[in-house]
Amino acid sequence: MLAWTIYISFLGAAGLLLLPKGSVAFARILALLTAVAGFAVALVAFVHHRTGEMQTITRVPWIPSLGIEYHLAADGISLTLVLLTGIIAITGILFSWNIEERTKEFFAFYLLLIGAVYGVFLSYDLFLLFVFYEIVIIPKYFLIAIWGSTRREYGAMKLALYSFVGSAMVLVGLIAAYVVAGAKTTSLHDLAQFPFSLHFQMLAFPLVFVGFAILAGLWPLHTWAPTGHVAAPTAASMLLAGVVMKLGAYGCLRVAMVLFPLGLGPWGFHVFGLGSWRDVFALLAVIGIIYGALVALVQKDFKFVIGYSSVSHMGFILLGLMTLNQIGLSGAVLQMYSHGILAGLLFAVVGRMVYARTHTRELALLGPMNLNKVIPFAAVTFVIAGMAGMGLPGFSGFVAELMILIGVWRAYPLLALFVGIGIVIGVVYIWRAMQKAFFSEARVESAPHQPPLPPISFPERLGAIILIGASVLVGIYPQMLLNIVIPALNSPLFAGLRQGSWQ
Repeated sequence: MLAWTIYISFLGAAGLLLLPKGSVAFARILALLTAVAGFAVALVAFVHHRTGEMQTITRVPWIPSLGIEYHLAADGISLTLVLLTGIIAITGILFSWNIEERTKEFFAFYLLLIGAVYGVFLSYDLFLLFVFYEIVIIPKYFLIAIWGSTRREYGAMKLALYSFVGSAMVLVGLIAAYVVAGAKTTSLHDLAQFPFSLHFQMLAFPLVFVGFAILAGLWPLHTWAPTGHVAAPTAASMLLAGVVMKLGAYGCLRVAMVLFPLGLGPWGFHVFGLGSWRDVFALLAVIGIIYGALVALVQKDFKFVIGYSSVSHMGFILLGLMTLNQIGLSGAVLQMYSHGILAGLLFAVVGRMVYARTHTRELALLGPMNLNKVIPFAAVTFVIAGMAGMGLPGFSGFVAELMILIGVWRAYPLLALFVGIGIVIGVVYIWRAMQKAFFSEARVESAPHQPPLPPISFPERLGAIILIGASVLVGIYPQMLLNIVIPALNSPLFAGLRQGSWQ
């Protein structure tokens, strides 16, 4: 049944292209109905999922001579991210209700991207996963290059080039694993059971991990992210931060760490105090957390603040993966969901509610506009999203970051202190942006005359309420996701990881 999340999205994209020119209203409705249908399928599958089991959705031969199958399957980790994708798909369309230029093409590319993302999260054959992973690059390039702003061609090309470099690294690693394993299968399950040598895993793990981690915003290979976020239209920014960056983190966990668990083990020597690839990537993740927060702290462009915030928060996910303990890993998966929801909401406020009305993202110019009085819904929404991003109890971010912190404390006590510094800086940059954009002390009479701003529309209000509700629901009852994520981490697929450096 879950396979229909992919098929419905692709069929919706094709249907949009068949619409007559000028069918703007119908294109919006068709796109929204498609996204809702995909989410409904995901929700039904989530409710009926049998805890701890990797459930095969469909499995048929594709290229039998090479051992390649069309194999879709899902466990608790996949379902969590599929559910996230469905939520972002719906809300991204609601925040794009104002698109007038080539509307049907915009939503067709949007649904093509959504369908490919569903495909990555559900693929259990590595060749199939790679195909869907590559399909994602095409629509995200055009969404930014055609409908974006602020050096959109540069941002789109930079994102595409970084993606292609990462994909090339992943492809080389996967081909090497395929050949070493006897060139008989590309099944994730079968290759995870193959006893690759320690030497091979030490070489293949960093290649595949970094290839995926580029898309996850790993420092110092993160520079595509803020540029791409700022250049992208609102819905594309929501998709980039909400689900596309999660593809990279998902690949790190599902592919690199599952196939090459011994690659995380000690080298047998130390360089600058680092004794394994695990230590290296944990350190890079912490640098990303602090660096992203510090750069966000000095930004003058509102959207760049959120862009660098995403780099910082993605560092939490990568660090959680490197803890190699159950609470850290499950916290990382929970943070994938939480950051997807909250980053999507922040980009929606900045890009659609503020920029589309004021036509500026400069914090110094936004302050005198008294936006907290002119568009109070946007101000309240940003306060809620910002507080949730800081880790306010009652929201999903609190639970996720707390679990990661506990996992890091157990694995790397010293790094946990630096993570705490990063969290404090995060509070400061969110507070600064909030104050400068919405609660400036500039007097109304001293502000330059501005024409009345359009009120926040119903689709925007609905989208914001859905995202806030999705964060609160998991914040109040995190077991809703943890009850399926933790059994998935304890499944046979992760046996190699547990037998290696698991703590």
